[in-house]
Amino acid sequence: DRLAEDIRRELTDIFRTLKDPRISGMISIVKVDLAGDQSHCKVYISSLDGTAAANRAVEGLSSAAGFIRREIGSRLKMRRSPEFKFISDNSIEHSADIAKILIDLERK
Repeated sequence: DRLAEDIRRELTDIFRTLKDPRISGMISIVKVDLAGDQSHCKVYISSLDGTAAANRAVEGLSSAAGFIRREIGSRLKMRRSPEFKFISDNSIEHSADIAKILIDLERK
């Protein structure tokens, strides 16, 4: 769990330095699932701009996966860095919709 949190922190920093136009706007890491043998890592990405923006960001991050893997390995001094799989997640958008429904119910 600690290594997954370290990976999450470093990924956030790496995302800021990427210059791919698909990775723009407010993207956030929802969840990091690191395999027990640390060979694979699933990163769930969400965007405040909607699902389409999150899907574009996933495309950009997938094309930069090799660079990200190398950066994580050198920053965390890992012997073998995990292979990253980026997955679009709409949980932020979904929770905003639920909050809106609850506010509307409260007004009635």
